[in-house]
Amino acid sequence: MGFTADKVSGKANELTGKAKQAVGDATGSHKLQAKGAAQEAKGDMQQAKGAVKKAVGK
Repeated sequence: MGFTADKVSGKANELTGKAKQAVGDATGSHKLQAKGAAQEAKGDMQQAKGAVKKAVGK
C-alpha cells in the first residue's frame, strides 16, 4: 500500500472506531467500546505508517 492508501485506510478505521465507541457508550456495551478503541488505535497506526512512508519517499 502506498502512503496515501495507508492514510485513507487509517482515517476510515479511526472514524469507524470512534463511531463504535460512541454506540458502545450509548448502549452501555463495554465490548463494543473496546472494539471501537482497538479499531481507532489501528487507524492511528495506519496513518502513522503512511506518514513514515511519505517521509522516506516510498
